Parts: sequence; C-alpha cells; structure tokens
Amino acid sequence: MVRNGGRLLVECLIALGAAKSFGVPGESYLAVLDALHDTRGKLDYVLCRNEGGAAFMASAYGKLTGTPGICFVTRGPGVTNASIGVHTAMQDSSPMILFVGQVGTDMKGREAFQEIDYRAVYGTVAKWAVEIDDVSRLPEIVARAWTTAVTGRPGPVVVALPEDMLTTVTEAEPLSGPATIFEPAPTADAVASAHKLLAGAERPVLLIGGANWTADGRAALQTFAEASDIPVVAAFRYQDQFDNHSPVFVGEAGVGMVAHVKKLIGDADVILAVNVRFGEMTTDGYTLLDVPMPRQKLIHVHGSDREIGKIYVPTIGIHAGPNAFAKALTPVKAAWADWRTAARKAYEGTFAAPVQPGPVDMVAVSAWLRETLPADVILTNGAGNFTVWPNKFFKFGPQARLLAPQSGAMGYGLPAAIAAKVAYPGRTVVCFAGDGDFQMNCQELGTAMQAGAQPIVLIINNGIYGTIRAHQERNYPARVSGTSLENPDFVALAKAYGFHAERVESTEDFAAAFQRALNSATGAVLDIAISPEALTPRQTLSQMRDAALASQKAKA
Repeated sequence: MVRNGGRLLVECLIALGAAKSFGVPGESYLAVLDALHDTRGKLDYVLCRNEGGAAFMASAYGKLTGTPGICFVTRGPGVTNASIGVHTAMQDSSPMILFVGQVGTDMKGREAFQEIDYRAVYGTVAKWAVEIDDVSRLPEIVARAWTTAVTGRPGPVVVALPEDMLTTVTEAEPLSGPATIFEPAPTADAVASAHKLLAGAERPVLLIGGANWTADGRAALQTFAEASDIPVVAAFRYQDQFDNHSPVFVGEAGVGMVAHVKKLIGDADVILAVNVRFGEMTTDGYTLLDVPMPRQKLIHVHGSDREIGKIYVPTIGIHAGPNAFAKALTPVKAAWADWRTAARKAYEGTFAAPVQPGPVDMVAVSAWLRETLPADVILTNGAGNFTVWPNKFFKFGPQARLLAPQSGAMGYGLPAAIAAKVAYPGRTVVCFAGDGDFQMNCQELGTAMQAGAQPIVLIINNGIYGTIRAHQERNYPARVSGTSLENPDFVALAKAYGFHAERVESTEDFAAAFQRALNSATGAVLDIAISPEALTPRQTLSQMRDAALASQKAKA
C-alpha cells in the first residue's frame, strides 16, 4: 500500500500503542493532521492553546502512564514554546516524543521561515534529537524514538519532520507493534553484595525515585522495606511512588527539606538508592553526601548506566531496572528498629503546623483533603511556595499519584491535570496552583473544556509571586520589587471557560465549596483567598522580613 509520510507516521504510532496526543496545529505538519482525521478513537488529538501547555501535557501523560506522551507542534515559535515541556520531561525522567514540523529539505540551511537546527538546539535538552531525511526510514526512526523514550532512564525525544517528508509518497510498511524490552536485571552477586552491606549497617536508609515503577515493583520494594524495617525516603516529588501510610515511610528529600530527613540522610551509614537521579533538591544542594566520595556507603541502583557514578562514586553500583531489582531483594534483619521508629514519628509530626493567618487556613484545608479525597486521586502542581500543601501535607497511598515537575516549572500543574483527566477521565484530579503559577497556562482551561477533561483547580491566591518574595525578604528585606500581582477575576474567567467556579473567603466555607466542585460535571475552579503572610506553614512573611532586618543590623 502506498501512503504519504504523515499517514505512515500516524499508523506507526498507533501500532506502537499511542492512544492520545497533544498539540497546537501548524501548516508544517498538515499531512499528519490529515491522517489524524481518520484515527479518532485510535489516536486522539487533544487541541491545546499554547505549545508550552501541550508539551507539559505530554510530559505529564508520560510520567503518569509510563508510555510516551505524544506532542505535535509546528516549527520555530511553536517548538521553542514547547521547549519547557521537553526540559521538564528530561528532569522528571518522563517518556515523551515531541514531533516538530520542519522546513522542507530543499530549504534547509538557508535560515528559511521559522527554520531551526533541532539537533543543535535540543541536543543537550532532550534524550535524543533527530530529523527525518528519508521518508522510507520513518518507521525505523519512530521505533527508535519510542524505545529511547521508555528505556534506561526514560526521557524526551525530539523528532523533526520536514514538510516534504510528510507529503512524499512511500511504499514503506508501518510498524506492526512495539518491541518487548525487559528491564536489566541484577546479578545474584550484585544482590548478595548489597544485602551484605545492608546487613552490616546500623543506620540504613532506602532512597527511592523515578517514574517508571510498576505496581508489582513498588509492592515488592514495600514488602522488602517493611520486612527489613528500613526507613524509606522519597526523592524530590516522587513520594507517590511509595505508600506513605506504611510505617517505614519517613518523608521526602526535596525542596524545603524538613530537618529530620536532612539528619536521617546525613547520619545514615548505608544508603540504598533505587531509581534515583541525584539532583540538587534531593541532596540539599549536594551537601548531604560529599562529592564525589560520600561518607555514607552508597548502593546506587539504576536502569541507566549513565546515572551510576555520574555525581557520586558508589560503594556498589548496580545496573538494573527498579522493578527487577526490587523483586530480587530478600529481607535484611538487624537491630535498627529504634532508628526507623524515630524517623516515622518525626514524619508524622510534620503534619502539625500553626493556624495560618488570613482568610483561609491551608493547614486545616489540607487536613480535610487528606481525609476526604479518594484513594486513587491524582494531585498536580506547578512551582511556588503553595506546593508545600500537596507535597508536604498529603499522604499518598498506593493508588494515588502526584504530577509535579522536578524542573520547578511554573504553569505545569493545570496542563498536567488536564492530561491526567484525558488519561483517566473517571478519577478525581486536583490541581494546586498559585495565582502567579495559574496564569502561566490559564488559557488551557479552553483545552480542558473542548476535550471534556476538566479537573478541580485550587488557586492558592495571595497576590504575590510567593517564592520570589520569600527570597526577596530574606536577602533584601522591606524592599519589595517586581513580586506583587494584580489579578483578574478568576471566577469570571473560569466561568467563561465553562467551569463551575467559586471564591472561597474563609476556612469554614472550603469543605462545602469543594463538595460542590466534586459534584460538578464541568470541573471546577476554586479561588482560595489566603494572606501573603501565610507564605510558609511555620514562618510568616513579616517574620522573614524581621529576621533579615535584625541580621543586617547585627552585621552593621
């Protein structure tokens, strides 16, 4: 059968298992859009409002499902808008494929209209960047892109599609299906060595991360940790990968790391790190473990050999997938029950915080949500001080998920929530967004409306860019500049997009408003009034300023 490159691409993606895609249309890939006309119900196209939002959706979809999030954007301005999603997918280790329209091959190298050298621009941002230059090789390249995105350390792939490659007719056959690729498994010697090192520990810690866990792998790791009574710490924004209700779970090593987690990692004598990319947040700026030789004995297990020894020289490095490794573990018995018990007690204590100043107390709201939200809830957030509520004041059970960017990208939460509703329309999805964060991608409410993928959005509205104001007050106290916001009427805006919307002016009003949001068939936006003073759970804005002024005075 003869077909053009656009149809060949779409047929290959369907064969690989792609069911959803996200994008903003462009004339550079009209042949793909034409092929998608006939694939509704097989490969759906979610029409987005901005390429940044579309790329965030694809990144979040990949993180949530474990299959590549597919994104289509046009050349030049389209793909540069989408770059934020590629960077986020890379830091999140999320499988994603970004397909980009490109100028025709006969115009390349002339700085034609919207031309970009994708290999050069994305070579250091994506896991792989490639351009199709022979339509007959399209199935080969797409298969490699899919495999690259999901294996080893998952990540984003950028595939440039010259316009003439999509319109050229070819007799090349589409793919018949994906490859079955098993995780690298640990050798018996590797598992025995890790077991021996753990058995000799006095203060062990199990540090877990990564987004490519299976349910069986997570269950096996939990069984091992509980049978061994080892305290478990989640890497930055991966606390949903281990049951927080388990007696061995003791917290998250991330931004705003609580004192007991810092001390736990610092005092540990053996750290078993499984599926962890050692980023700045998880290591408290690379201070909790010495670079490059940690004082703790480190067992680093990862599905990518490139991660082992990248920053820290491990005592034992094991190239293995997290699920295969977890299933190979057997319990370790030793006398460290007090170590784990103290850490769990400290973790439980982190949920207590003072009453917050201002109209709505998010400590009380978070406590109510912990008791009320369904077991399979999906929470999402972008970036800002408000993320403390979904990240530090919620307990994720084995069915709950968190979609939050390791890149610290503002504006991620709403597109991620829409992607989650696209993937799982029957589940409750709650997006936490600051007022500044929400306005990075609030236009994607239109995408949600059109796709029928409408989450519940909680706008934590304090009228400031909170994180930056906090840094500002600590470093330049009482000199406010560029961090105050004048906001629109969020309720009117949400209603214009067909959402149920309310303004919540008091703590007492929240529960009823949220129940109405849950019962709404149109999704909901709740504009929650909080005080700028309630910038962190345990220190007000004024306290930050006063402490900084006192420090300046003492140094004068």
